[in-house]
Amino acid sequence: MRYDDRRFALRYCHGKRTMSHRTLFSRSTFLPLLILSGCLASSNSPAPAPITQGKSTTTSPAAATPVAERKGTVGVSVLTLSNPFFKVIGENITAELAKAGYETEVVAGEFDVAKQRDQVNDFLAKKVVAIVLCPCNSRGIGPVIQVANQAGIPVFTADIACLAPDAKVVSHIATDNLGGGRQAAEAMIEALGEAGGKVVILDYKDAESCILRVQGFKEVVAKYNAGRASGQIEIVAELPGDGKKDMGYKAAEDALQAHGDMAGIFAINDPSALGARAALEKAGKADQVKIVAFDGQPEGKQAIKEGKIYADPIQHPDQIGIQTAQSILKYLEGEELPKEQLIPTGLYRQADGLKDPELK
Repeated sequence: MRYDDRRFALRYCHGKRTMSHRTLFSRSTFLPLLILSGCLASSNSPAPAPITQGKSTTTSPAAATPVAERKGTVGVSVLTLSNPFFKVIGENITAELAKAGYETEVVAGEFDVAKQRDQVNDFLAKKVVAIVLCPCNSRGIGPVIQVANQAGIPVFTADIACLAPDAKVVSHIATDNLGGGRQAAEAMIEALGEAGGKVVILDYKDAESCILRVQGFKEVVAKYNAGRASGQIEIVAELPGDGKKDMGYKAAEDALQAHGDMAGIFAINDPSALGARAALEKAGKADQVKIVAFDGQPEGKQAIKEGKIYADPIQHPDQIGIQTAQSILKYLEGEELPKEQLIPTGLYRQADGLKDPELK
């Protein structure tokens, strides 16, 4: 639905991992995956250093590690750093790898797959030990992943998968977006009640994760409608919200012009949902249209608490970042990894927001 440069040196044989390299790591460096509920780190661990535009200012544990003990660099290119969801992923990858003596360089494609391809080529020129991508385009990123494959540099994807068939990714770590989309549909059914009504979807077709959310949403709506003579939920339009506030605002305005009697909006993330909410308020339709979003960012949770968004399937970007980092370490030690590692969502409603101590 949950987007900078960091540099570090790497002593690594280009395109080839040797047994001696693998033995640099001990299994004791691996931390068990912490199943957290919306926290960025446990209360017993230091918070990951923030990622900011430009060069990182983090003073992570790796910064205090003697140069001789530093093990390498992992290049990370996320979809955008304007979305807190992707900043959290990058921060947690950085913090987790620092514990094992690695540095990270975190950059963002900012929705531009050509820019992201250039970033990957830059990583390869710097001989990084591994690459993590949240692709700007799930198919368009394929060719440069193939270049990394040919160079022998392992590639991992986080949150958004690569759909290019010839590109090889070691493991994809993400939210269970299909399951989350199904939860979003259940929330919409709950919000609209027996009356049903017209629903508009604000999508983002370049991202595999968002495609899956919409797929899951449609599956449950179709099952709900089957055999019902009245009170059906009719999906009347799919408009590009592109995961951005301004696009969500515009899409909602367009939807209101074409379907003034619509009853619901499903937005693939919180920013596009918040943009849609602003358009509804401007048009005086905020009470008429129920919004179900996806993510569980602090701003989205606050909107749920205030009744501006009905519900969100909640993602855990901290877990995605931690599990991605741990997967890199395991791979470099020689372990086999599953091709896909999915983290389930949980539905967050107003009752949850009212009890949430992190909200105002």
